[in-house]
Amino acid sequence: MLKEKLFNKIYGSLLGVAAGDAFGMPTSLLPPDEIQRLFPGGVDSFLPAPAGHLIHDKMVAGEITDDTQQTLLLADLFLETGSFSGEGVAQKLIAWADRIHAFDGLYLGPSSMRALSLIKGGADISETGKIGDTNGASMRISPVGLAHPGDLDAVVNDTAEVCKPTHNTNIAIAGAAGVASFIAAALKTDNLDECVEAYFYGVKTGMQRGGKWTAASIKHRTEWALDLVRSGDSEKDIWSNLYNYIGTGVATTEAVPTALALVVMYAGDPWQVIRAAANIGGDCDTVAAIAGSMAGAFSGADAFPDHVAPKIEQVNHLNLQDYAQRFVEKLAVAED
Repeated sequence: MLKEKLFNKIYGSLLGVAAGDAFGMPTSLLPPDEIQRLFPGGVDSFLPAPAGHLIHDKMVAGEITDDTQQTLLLADLFLETGSFSGEGVAQKLIAWADRIHAFDGLYLGPSSMRALSLIKGGADISETGKIGDTNGASMRISPVGLAHPGDLDAVVNDTAEVCKPTHNTNIAIAGAAGVASFIAAALKTDNLDECVEAYFYGVKTGMQRGGKWTAASIKHRTEWALDLVRSGDSEKDIWSNLYNYIGTGVATTEAVPTALALVVMYAGDPWQVIRAAANIGGDCDTVAAIAGSMAGAFSGADAFPDHVAPKIEQVNHLNLQDYAQRFVEKLAVAED
């Protein structure tokens, strides 16, 4: 693949995480009726958090949350070391959480909060993630897919390693592996069906890793979600059905199938995918970040409206283009 195209897709995936995160930030954890009350007509641009928001109060339009911050921690780990390790992930997450005082509020998700607190207390990372089944692993997993274009088995192996400290269950690993596998495939193909097949491969293979945990089948829920988006119903009815039947909460078994379904519903158009995730209700910033990571990898950064990247950089100073360029250079060295 030409370096320019690879750069565009890697940058698109990282931009999809950040743009989805920021776009879904003001509506996060709100039900659909509350979104309509606070934002009549829906959200169609970057907006500040509504006053008194449970987690994001006082955040400004275009501001990212922990979804993007944790994603870039994994990107940093790979770019610094050339690999992923559970210990490295744990160290990065704890240093970041201490820096932003995440242990003092609701900023961390439940699985990460529990596990990182245990690690800080001296617990072994082989034990700390054994009941982590929420979507925190899937929201930050995109760098694993970006590090292994087309190599799905390497993706699953590294996903299991990355999940070990906080989300070491078959459920969380399967969801994250599905997302990362879609991304890895998207770096090598422009065929959406092939990316969806890679997602299902990641889910199936990921279910064989980590500790056994009980939850609804990600595979079956995704198949159901795809049936809903292909039903021929109106856009708003599909959103409602995804929210009510598949779910958009913090559970991996809800957020990941819905995110994949939205990518398919809008044929990989990242801005349409993000807009839908931000308006659907539930864990909007995380569903939008997960969906954005996949759609951005598939369609590339060029598929976003021109104002998106400048807004994200103006508010957050992430330098995502530099991240993407360093990924391309790291992958080129590995090929040599």
